[in-house]
Amino acid sequence: MTRLPYDGVVLTAPVSVPYERYTNESAHWWIARALREALKKASVTPQELDGLSVSSFTLAPDTPVGLTQHFGISPRWLDTVPMGGASGVAAMRRAARAVQCGDVDVVACVAGDTNRIDSFRNLLSAFSRFSMDATFPYGFGGPNASFALLQDAYCHTYGATREDFGKIAVSQRANALHNPHAIMKKPLSLAQYMAGRMISDPISLFDCVMPCAGSEAFVMMREEMAVAKGLPYARISATIERTNAFPDDPMQLRGGWVVDIEELWDMAGHGPDAIDVLQTYDDYPVICMMQFEDLGFCAKGEGAEFVRRHDLTIGGGFPHNTSGGQLSVGQAGAAGGYLGLVEAIRQVTCTAGPTQVEGAKRAAVSGFGVINYDRGLCSAAAVIEGVNR
Repeated sequence: MTRLPYDGVVLTAPVSVPYERYTNESAHWWIARALREALKKASVTPQELDGLSVSSFTLAPDTPVGLTQHFGISPRWLDTVPMGGASGVAAMRRAARAVQCGDVDVVACVAGDTNRIDSFRNLLSAFSRFSMDATFPYGFGGPNASFALLQDAYCHTYGATREDFGKIAVSQRANALHNPHAIMKKPLSLAQYMAGRMISDPISLFDCVMPCAGSEAFVMMREEMAVAKGLPYARISATIERTNAFPDDPMQLRGGWVVDIEELWDMAGHGPDAIDVLQTYDDYPVICMMQFEDLGFCAKGEGAEFVRRHDLTIGGGFPHNTSGGQLSVGQAGAAGGYLGLVEAIRQVTCTAGPTQVEGAKRAAVSGFGVINYDRGLCSAAAVIEGVNR
């Protein structure tokens, strides 16, 4: 089966509400701020907004249905995407088809979460039935221990070292120093990375993201509408999505991207060598390395050597996670699944400001999320391209 292209639908109005380490504001407040800013940027009134997609871990007891009353909007299309780090690309895929089919004219895709003193602990303790029954009661206080097993297996299988993962973290911190909204504002050296205390061997301090509060958003509409409004925008060249790939693998050393990667590049009409900037989901550096391989930038098992041979900073030959990624910007719950896509839209529309990669036209974005027990279940990827106007 040949998939239909995403003709006539575009991405615009990327918004990042500056993250905060802790807050007393609700998830509703963070989502509302991102939505308001995105609509203003897109020159769309709340009355004109007829589609809404929301991702959030801390919205309870409300759902996106309740948000419509809080916000005073009446959409004819409503979606919620509970796919963690894959939520941004997944939301974009669904919204794009809704606009393309005429079910809706304008969709705002928003993700946001709060972070109070005990929010992260409460989230982890009841994240899934697996976590409640099989990990948390036995001392696995979250994903660190699960990803430690994954990283240990990856290193033993492919020969990657802590220095290799450290280069990813250090490069992203260098990028974050250009981002005024990054939570982490101090330079990070490889020596500091290596001296970081062990959290769950071999996962150390700077392999981990900082939970925080924040929100991200973008708007999807028909291309002629974006042109009429004079908005900078990006087209969708290709997307893929997969849930629970390779369930029989005893340890997750590959993600669902592998199943559909040929389709991604076939649909895009080019290969990974045509990409100007890459945004991967970075809950841990080892997952970035897996994505370099599984997205086709290098062969399986060659991720460490790929990292050694490339400059991953904004001005380098392989710009990666140019905002600083979650490792340095922070992980604002479900907004972490939007962070890379929102930055990618800015990059290819040349609106990224201090993190802009010179000449960036095409971006690849990948998402990875929902570690239910021993592995991340959701994966997604997209290729987007800016339009010169």
